[in-house]
Amino acid sequence: MSVFGRATFSAAGYAAARPSYPASLFKTVLAHHNDGPKGFLLDLGCGHGLVAREMSPRFDRVMGVDMSAGMIKQASSMTDDANTTFRQGGAEDLSFVPDGSVDMAVAGQSAHWFDYARAWPELARVVRPGGSLAFWGYKDNVLVGHPRANQVLDQFCYADDEGMKRYWEQPGRERVRNLLRDVEPPAAEWQDVKRILYDVQGDVAEVPDDAEGAWMRKRISLGELEAYLRTFSACQGWRDAHAQARSRAEGGEGDLADMMMDRVVASEPEWKAMGERWRDAEVETVWGTYILLAKRRI
Repeated sequence: MSVFGRATFSAAGYAAARPSYPASLFKTVLAHHNDGPKGFLLDLGCGHGLVAREMSPRFDRVMGVDMSAGMIKQASSMTDDANTTFRQGGAEDLSFVPDGSVDMAVAGQSAHWFDYARAWPELARVVRPGGSLAFWGYKDNVLVGHPRANQVLDQFCYADDEGMKRYWEQPGRERVRNLLRDVEPPAAEWQDVKRILYDVQGDVAEVPDDAEGAWMRKRISLGELEAYLRTFSACQGWRDAHAQARSRAEGGEGDLADMMMDRVVASEPEWKAMGERWRDAEVETVWGTYILLAKRRI
């Protein structure tokens, strides 16, 4: 997760542009925990503290950990819950957490980064017998009913060597694109494993209202889409590798995100006809999502 730790990466921009999680997601996660003790929640890869803040009223104590000093600073600045703390760290080394002290360990949009050869033993050590684990996240979003625009985004992200393709950090990106299917809690330590998956393709015309896993969906403007694309680690990697390419907002001739949005706007006549007002155009978007749940064996 080195890109998120670079001085060039904006934790504030990430916090402002990344999507939030709906109440239904937290309801699902907490239902898995049932009536278990709610003393200590450990939020792994906490980022700007979104999950920690949402879940802090339900636990006596919350600790968010993240490898990025910038993210920890951002999380601390946005959080005033007295029972919540943040510190640098990762799932691979939880030496600052006592054995069997964690009632629930969660990871929102971060579990694809873990080194599981090291993380699973640590999680088995710190989560108490009967305690819960919940990982969730999302892969690339698609614009519902706009296959041409989705093809443009896919090309810039994965097909074009001049785009983001070479800047995705692996194996994390492929893990999340596969909705964490290849991550399996060790059966010796974990039981009651459950997965809730929702996959989506770029030619989707509508999202069924009863799709259980489609909890990441919203209506956004193209301006919001542009801001979101700029939070991609691979987009930041491209910018770092092309320091001379300044965005138009910075007074330059354009960077990768500008080029992507030019092509996205051009893919739909009604957006192109809006001219300089294209950022106001709205579209429904949905993400492929996963929830991985498990219980620590007693």
